[in-house]
Amino acid sequence: MTTDFAPGLHIAAGRAADVDAYDRWTGRWSRLFVPSVLAAAEVGPGQCVLDVSTGTGEAALMALPMVGASGAVVGVDIAPAMLESARSRLNSPGFLPVAADGQALPFRDGSFDAVFCQLGLMFFPDPARGLAEFRRVLRRGRRAAVCVISTPDRAPMWSILAEALSGAIPKRRDMLHLSFALADLKRLESLFANAGFGEVVVQRSQREDTIESFDAYWEPIEAGMGSMPQVYLALQEAERRRIRDEVRARLAPFESGGRLRMSVEMLIGVGRA
Repeated sequence: MTTDFAPGLHIAAGRAADVDAYDRWTGRWSRLFVPSVLAAAEVGPGQCVLDVSTGTGEAALMALPMVGASGAVVGVDIAPAMLESARSRLNSPGFLPVAADGQALPFRDGSFDAVFCQLGLMFFPDPARGLAEFRRVLRRGRRAAVCVISTPDRAPMWSILAEALSGAIPKRRDMLHLSFALADLKRLESLFANAGFGEVVVQRSQREDTIESFDAYWEPIEAGMGSMPQVYLALQEAERRRIRDEVRARLAPFESGGRLRMSVEMLIGVGRA
């Protein structure tokens, strides 16, 4: 089995981003935490702020009215297709998309009033290097904030599929569990401190949401937006059916009246330059 991942893992090489599918697979949960991340980064009027791993622009969309007409949101992503979707979605002169690696940011030292990274840092090959770059491009005294997914048991909407796929393709296990790579609170604190940040705080945050049905949960997986959905689509049809049935059975405890009610926990880390 082969899967041709584009940079950033979340979209197949040569494909345009399916914003709707990505929103239903990741965005519906991600946006619940964005206000807390922007508050932690102290985003405010007139600022020039950096959104690393901007993806389809969820965090940038919320940051734009906070910085106002005199500010700007620079959105960085390693995947050009994701950037194009963010550009089209936001369609604002205050949003400046830049294709770049978050571990090697193409900006001068002290360029930004705030840096934030929503559900991106855990996918970095070297998150320590990424945080060092966040610190480098921040103005003195300003803050960087990141949001990463907690442990698998506290994010069932992703971990159950990751486990089912790992059982079918053991050699892909590490990649399939990258979503949870920074789930250790103490490790995240250390990464911030070692990158030169002061006043480091990492807190757990939990939110709940309801999905209309299992079919509504499964539809974006079939669209292939995200690393796990791409791996799923590369399987043979019979194996895909088996995976779907396994995931449905394991999600049954979250179902009531045909709807899926789930909670997810994130770690929100912040430090001052």
